[in-house]
Amino acid sequence: MTARPHLLLFNPDQFRSDALAHLGNPQASTPHFDALARTEGLSFRHAYCQNPVCTPSRCSFMTGWYPHVRGHRTMFHMLRPGEPMMLQILKENGYFVYWGGKNDLTPGQLGYEAYCDIHAKVKPKAKNPHGWNEWRGPKNGPDWYSFLTGKLTSPPGETEYDDGDWGHTHAAVDFIRRYDGEKPLCVYLPFSYPHPPYGVEEPFYSLIPRDGSWKRTPAPADWSGKPALLKGTFDRQHLGHFDEARWNELRAVYLGMCARVDAQFALVRAALVERGFWENTGAFVFSDHGDFTGDFGLVEKMQNTFQDCLTRTPFLMKAPASYPVEPGIREGLVENLDLSATIYELAGIKPTYTSFGKSLLPQLARPGLEHRDAVFCEGGRLPGEAHAKELESTRNMVDPSESLYWPRVGLQQGDGPEHGKAVMCRTRTRKYVRRLLEKDELYDLEKDPAETRNLIEDPAYASDLAALRERLLTFFMETGDVVPWVGDAR
Repeated sequence: MTARPHLLLFNPDQFRSDALAHLGNPQASTPHFDALARTEGLSFRHAYCQNPVCTPSRCSFMTGWYPHVRGHRTMFHMLRPGEPMMLQILKENGYFVYWGGKNDLTPGQLGYEAYCDIHAKVKPKAKNPHGWNEWRGPKNGPDWYSFLTGKLTSPPGETEYDDGDWGHTHAAVDFIRRYDGEKPLCVYLPFSYPHPPYGVEEPFYSLIPRDGSWKRTPAPADWSGKPALLKGTFDRQHLGHFDEARWNELRAVYLGMCARVDAQFALVRAALVERGFWENTGAFVFSDHGDFTGDFGLVEKMQNTFQDCLTRTPFLMKAPASYPVEPGIREGLVENLDLSATIYELAGIKPTYTSFGKSLLPQLARPGLEHRDAVFCEGGRLPGEAHAKELESTRNMVDPSESLYWPRVGLQQGDGPEHGKAVMCRTRTRKYVRRLLEKDELYDLEKDPAETRNLIEDPAYASDLAALRERLLTFFMETGDVVPWVGDAR
């Protein structure tokens, strides 16, 4: 086998960073992720996505571009031919690329041939809760938009709960066990969990205590200073009847889903160990964005708000054994788009386009090394951008309120300020959100880590605000476009 490193890209969907036990969650059960950080690799406590929903975030970490660079700002504007895509670049540079899991990245009409050697197909026997409504209770009843499914059971006659993620776990394990190619291997596993609906089977359902020790940020009594999409979605989801016991149940189920993802990672890792690949593997565990999970009285996520529960994601990294490493938790700021720059350096690939990612390999042996002074996340659209309203998500629905996502998406499709463009600039101690159509936001993260008090009009923070606005201007000047590396004839 080649000496070039193998790559494992383990990519759960909608996984909050604070759902990891080793980052301080007292209820979480993530022993395999915890062991990776403790004994072999790094876990970045302050890793941030570049958009708080799936497709724009994935386009960002697969290119090293921020969403504004090429307009990847909606769920329906994916990576087009001619745009850089890390899996395709790995394939073109001699890697055998195995893709097992969801897409939310490349246009469905194009297929996968350009991006991978194998795009795995599985046939799950268990129904995805997205596909049936019985668990939601009566239509427009109190739980219609709660996303809380609870305990899942196996289909009749089956002894295991066999859904897409389990199918892709077993398919990847089987593939790794029989892979005997001469090319270095890249295994990309973009799983669906812990994306809600919040539901999980045993033993994971009962694994998590319901004691509420993972503290929740409640809905504010006064929503002034908060963006309209936040309050509007809260009003439409109708979850004000949830008491803390009900929220504790929802959050415990979510953590059970995270525990299941941890167990699936362990199976894939074990297959790499069994084949003797693990020592020469660069492994990455990262998510596209987080989840409210009851914070602010909300469920699922939001397209243009930037609370840490949505924007701070797990990011664990293990390098091949030839790299010296001091394992543990790193406290510096990093961004998900640093993924591609790190992998290119590991693989010895020199990309031929401008990327804004920064390799994380220097972090391996230098725990105190500063990586970034600020991180950025963005979303929303301009007034009049009807093509960015995500009308595709409900266009063929007779009754859009049937959709679990209608409380949020219905507001996004309107002409009010709810879906207006916004961008976050976050340092270690402050968070500033510039909003095109609404009041800006400013938070002192040392005094108010839950982001409950908007200080944008507080004169005591005027100098902080000026510095953050200046930093945001510099960010846009540095990343506003990309110039092709090959010029044209004149």
